[in-house]
Amino acid sequence: MNITEGQSAPDFTLDDQDGQPLRLSSLKGSPVLIYFYPKDETPGCTTQARGIRDEWEAFTERGVIVLGVSPDDVASHREFCDNHDLPHTLLADPDHAVMEEYGAWGEKVLYGKTSVGVIRSSVLLDREGVVVKVWKRAQAKSHAERALKAIDALL
Repeated sequence: MNITEGQSAPDFTLDDQDGQPLRLSSLKGSPVLIYFYPKDETPGCTTQARGIRDEWEAFTERGVIVLGVSPDDVASHREFCDNHDLPHTLLADPDHAVMEEYGAWGEKVLYGKTSVGVIRSSVLLDREGVVVKVWKRAQAKSHAERALKAIDALL
């Protein structure tokens, strides 16, 4: 499935870095940024997560909840959060069902080689859970800055 702007975000429940289930629909009332990334502790994913961490005050001032989703397990997420002082929630999607539903899992080309896996992408939801912005190929280095610009346009 591909997510499009204007549709209601598909609901899901995934475990966070502490093993606690989080249901997306429970976050209604706040804007939500969901970013899908390939793997904890890899250079691009670490850059992306640290970018959010470094802009954390700007996200919290705007009341935005940030969720990172990857196929890594809960223990890997806990270690990633601890190693990089990540303040936001990371969710484990080991069977990539949520990523598939959001169009963040599929065929991709890297250095001329085609593979199937996580497509680094993001979705911004308004307070009602409606998709207002989709980044189909998010850039790790500039992700936080671009997300904040889109959030400012939303608010």
